[in-house]
Amino acid sequence: MAAIEHDRSRRNNTRNRSELVAHPNTFVSMDIPVTSRPLWKPISAVVLAAATALGCGTAQASFLSGDALDTAANVLSWVVLALVPIIGIVVFWIVHVMPEKIAHRRHHPQTQAIQTLCLLSLVFGGLLWPIAWLWAYTKPVAYKLAYGTDKHPDYFDEAIEKARNGGMIEADLAHLRQELAEMQARGPLPPKLARLRDDIAVLEPNAAAVVREGA
Repeated sequence: MAAIEHDRSRRNNTRNRSELVAHPNTFVSMDIPVTSRPLWKPISAVVLAAATALGCGTAQASFLSGDALDTAANVLSWVVLALVPIIGIVVFWIVHVMPEKIAHRRHHPQTQAIQTLCLLSLVFGGLLWPIAWLWAYTKPVAYKLAYGTDKHPDYFDEAIEKARNGGMIEADLAHLRQELAEMQARGPLPPKLARLRDDIAVLEPNAAAVVREGA
């Protein structure tokens, strides 16, 4: 039976080819099997989209609704409008006074000038702030050549208290005495620094004795 069907199909194909050669403009259908696409993929995609739409429809964007949601949004907007400018101004001020704080911590002799530059930077929108920052970290070599020290007068005020309380070792006292001698070589010392020089002359032997006892 299969042989008969095969022979019949072969004869039909031969006849179709002959007709195609005789009439080239005539369309002849061939018995070519066509593979059908699986239908389960589009169906599953439709089901998945429908389930997603139903899930999104039942979800809620917030636990508030109606007038409560409008009230909460108004309160939040007023809080943001009130706090954001205040926080911005505070941060802007803290950043702009940082060079002054750095200069004060490093006992920079030109701290007042750096402070003035920071205030001017506020007026000019922060354009002078990088200069104040660099100035605070700059070693005042020219100031030391002119005055014999690169420290602010507050440094010597702190040194007086520290020396009188016994908080300085012999090396610190010797360095401070040398710095005062360089300042005196360029001009008379202020009364406060002159008293500090006299105190160092008294405290140095005591500091040396403490070091020898510790050794």
